[in-house]
Amino acid sequence: QLQLVESGGGLVQPGGSLRLSCAASGFTLDHYAIGWFRQAPGKEREGVSCISSRGAGTNYPEYAKDRFIISRDNAKNTVYLQMNSLKPEDTAIYYCASAYVCSPAAPQYHYWGQGTQVTVSS
Repeated sequence: QLQLVESGGGLVQPGGSLRLSCAASGFTLDHYAIGWFRQAPGKEREGVSCISSRGAGTNYPEYAKDRFIISRDNAKNTVYLQMNSLKPEDTAIYYCASAYVCSPAAPQYHYWGQGTQVTVSS
């Protein structure tokens, strides 16, 4: 069964950091771009970051460019999203998904994980 599983979410204080993981089972991530999306209550799902199959990372929204770092470890079949200087507005469910090429558009992605909750609050 092809599956993506996110982990690493939780409750963190403003200014703190979290590292999210996206692990694949049933297939290898080597040939795929992996994107991270997030969805806050009452808002649409938005693309946050993506890493190509060759390891080139892209952060889409302005708020992510200086605070989020995406990386991949193909040996572990896992992609990571390091999030620093977290703010309450970063509170959302974070999803990872696979695609052939990076895109900020969710319809371009074919496999999705179930998501991991990130809550930034004091």
